[in-house]
Amino acid sequence: MAVEADYYELLEVERTADDATIKSSYRKLAMRFHPDRNPGDAEAEAKFKAISQAYDCLKDPQKRAAYDRFGHAAFQNGGPGGGGAGGGGFSDLGDIFETIFGSAFGGGGRQQARRGADLRYDMEISLEEAFHGKQAQIEIEVAASCDPCGGSGAEPGTGTRRCNLCGGHGQVRAQQGFFMVERTCPTCHGRGEVIEKPCRKCGGEGRVDQPQKLDVTIPPGVDTGTRIRLGGKGEAGPFGAPAGDLYIFVHVRRHPVFERDGTTLITRVPITFTTAALGGEIELPGIDGERHTVPIPAGIQSGKQLRRRGAGMPVLQGRGRGDLVMEIMVETPTKLTTRQKELLRELQETETGEECPQSKGFFDRLKEAWNDLTD
Repeated sequence: MAVEADYYELLEVERTADDATIKSSYRKLAMRFHPDRNPGDAEAEAKFKAISQAYDCLKDPQKRAAYDRFGHAAFQNGGPGGGGAGGGGFSDLGDIFETIFGSAFGGGGRQQARRGADLRYDMEISLEEAFHGKQAQIEIEVAASCDPCGGSGAEPGTGTRRCNLCGGHGQVRAQQGFFMVERTCPTCHGRGEVIEKPCRKCGGEGRVDQPQKLDVTIPPGVDTGTRIRLGGKGEAGPFGAPAGDLYIFVHVRRHPVFERDGTTLITRVPITFTTAALGGEIELPGIDGERHTVPIPAGIQSGKQLRRRGAGMPVLQGRGRGDLVMEIMVETPTKLTTRQKELLRELQETETGEECPQSKGFFDRLKEAWNDLTD
């Protein structure tokens, strides 16, 4: 038996060479041994054919993987060396690819009917609805199982028969060069059987587009990005295959009062500077509809946060609630009566600087820095 030359040696590259190296070497060798450059040279012509065959194999990742593992035996059946079991014991390239890569590349036989597609539905709700939860009904257009044929695709009273083209295997094989290629049967689409008489309503597909009304439960505590899965409510699979799922994506509308950070609610509360100075209390309605009385300590500053425990959003699928955070904003008056201005001037005349320690401390530091510069 003649020993076939190694493909890598023919192309003068290492077995670890990348695609670019293999391609570059092949081009150089092809130009050197091309019959047009070597008229009448049988040896050069044979060499050209050999390197072309080697490059045809190694440029294809799947063929190269098969060659690296099994050598020339990977291509002997149905290849240029003739038939028979000589060398490899594989019936065709599909068996080799199935051994290396699994059934996705090989003769996996009849295909199972594919599952229906998953669907997405975007639902917008208010923050109050996110707090309490809600029951909603949605309507979607979806491919549903055909009632007359029960999803089989066959006219009632009829059935299926074995596909004549693939013989019931769901796959057909064709010779391409020295490779035997296996593909899904174009007649039965991999099922291995065909419908004798297609259903008149669905045209043999087993499903039809129709509107559906679905009840959806939105649990308390959902947030933007929460995904709710309705199993089996997506598209029906063809020919009676299982349906996909429907995913509800929740979007919570922006609230005019509260900002949300997880289960924490944040609101900015403006107060008068007299309330900030003397203290007092404010009444704030919560997201739960309850009124919360919040004491304001005397001398509070802008940016100070007051927290009411357990007055925020509920924990999704859990227990308890987050907090309500009130960020204080001291508002300087812009419209004062003459009397109010007089009172403020009287207050100003009595100020010693000790009333506002932060302001006094700042100007003391500023004075010290100025003295250091002038010394």
